[in-house]
Amino acid sequence: MCKECGCGDIGTNTRLQFTAKGYTPESAAAVEKSLLGLAGVLYVHIHAHDGETTIDYNPAKTKLKEILSVFDNNKVEADI
Repeated sequence: MCKECGCGDIGTNTRLQFTAKGYTPESAAAVEKSLLGLAGVLYVHIHAHDGETTIDYNPAKTKLKEILSVFDNNKVEADI
């Protein structure tokens, strides 16, 4: 977590845990890479075989809409 910009401040992060549909090993890797490239996303863990997905992010830096667009762009259905 970043001490310079404050993105890891306690109490400011949100954790999303959900099951997504349509992952392939390739799309799971692409989604993870894209999400980690967003400014406020601190942690991503994806189980491609069952769709279990966990994302920790700072909503002041990254909006949920931006996260959802990553799934749409990779043809994965994220039912958050």
